[in-house]
Amino acid sequence: MADRPRRRRIRRTLLAALVTFAVAVPVSGAARPAAVPAPAPTAIGPLRDASPAALARRYAVSRQDIRAAEQSAKDHGDLRRAASLREFAAPGRQFLSFDGRDGGRSVEVVGELATARRIAVLVPGAGVGSDTYWRLRRDASALRGELGAGGAVVVWLGYRSPATVSTAVLTTERAEEAAPGLRALVDGLRAVRPAARISLLCHSYGSVVCARSAPGTAADALVLYGSPGVGVEDAVALRTRARVWAGRSGGDWIARVPHVRVRVPLVATVGFGTDPVADRFGAEVFDAGDGGHSDYLLRGSRPLANIARIVAGSEPLGVAR
Repeated sequence: MADRPRRRRIRRTLLAALVTFAVAVPVSGAARPAAVPAPAPTAIGPLRDASPAALARRYAVSRQDIRAAEQSAKDHGDLRRAASLREFAAPGRQFLSFDGRDGGRSVEVVGELATARRIAVLVPGAGVGSDTYWRLRRDASALRGELGAGGAVVVWLGYRSPATVSTAVLTTERAEEAAPGLRALVDGLRAVRPAARISLLCHSYGSVVCARSAPGTAADALVLYGSPGVGVEDAVALRTRARVWAGRSGGDWIARVPHVRVRVPLVATVGFGTDPVADRFGAEVFDAGDGGHSDYLLRGSRPLANIARIVAGSEPLGVAR
């Protein structure tokens, strides 16, 4: 009983910190380069055919859309965006879809989707857009190398990710908007590659997106890493048959985020609840090394090796429990 007042004080402190952050921090998302104009993309419909010829056609159409967006960025005077898009259109890049509007939406394939037996879908967190996409590409290339023959990585930048410092990053609103698109992608991959093993790799705020798309997902594994919480109290509440994994590196600042969830009157529900690596969440916890928040898929790292093993259907090394 003596601990109860202490727990209440801690909870009030944590809630006050969350509310202060939500109210006082500028909404920097408004300053993101989402205002750079781009033409509407070509209507190519959902993925229905993963034959080499069909994929080649989609990749060619997306490359045309990327080049049109690059020209639009040049005309607007945003040379940084134009340079980023020039890289997108480089020979050998494979985009299932691309939309340059509102900061950019894209789905890129690293590897050969037509023959893939193991497919990893990367779901990024906050602060990711066309201008910072190189980090995702770096991570996808490292993971594809670790998976080896028969592995493909699908980089899903299919939503307006919240700015790293913003009120939006404290709520599930963006995740709820994003979830239908992610679910549709996974359903499409399952339809065209029915025998493949599909894993959702969900980093930081991306784990909140994955949680919203988890019920009934066609994915075989759900991997939450660097997660602030996912908006539910435990893995059972995800209502998924996928095997749920969680990991956090020893040097990740996300460990200091308060794991609470509270309704702020006239604002929103702030916070994401239970820590996914906590025992009571019920995920299977893997060894994620000692790196920082953006280091989980660095080439040669322990978390990269373990995440690749999960994607392949093997047990990770150094499982925490």
